[in-house]
Amino acid sequence: MGMNMGSSGGDDEPMIEMNMTPLIDVMLVLIIMLIITIPIQNHAINLNMPSGTPPPPTAPPVVVTVDVDFDGTVLWDGVVVPDRATLESKLRVVANTPTQPEVHLRPNKLVPYKSVAAVMASAQRLGVTKIGMVGNEQFLQ
Repeated sequence: MGMNMGSSGGDDEPMIEMNMTPLIDVMLVLIIMLIITIPIQNHAINLNMPSGTPPPPTAPPVVVTVDVDFDGTVLWDGVVVPDRATLESKLRVVANTPTQPEVHLRPNKLVPYKSVAAVMASAQRLGVTKIGMVGNEQFLQ
């Protein structure tokens, strides 16, 4: 029976019971119909891959090392730069090169920040795009 309303024993409350089996059967049939009607997904993608041999690997980049010593002395690839004008002329040559070399700035951990900032400001003003602090984790801490 779908629903039973009545009293059993001496209770004054109605007893309501519902048979859930037909509802579950209908839901299972609907799920199966949904699964059958869903189209099969095609996960293939057509790619036009290049043919032939790949180009030869590029040469490693040219690296210029600029060290800033604890007293503010600037070294360009290990050679002391006597003044700011010489440093800026070297940075200008780097900036005007068609493929700019990488400028690795390595300050000493005891150098005042203004010395390092002056070198970085000169490089930025002259157009050096490949510059970064490398190799000296002691300064960065």
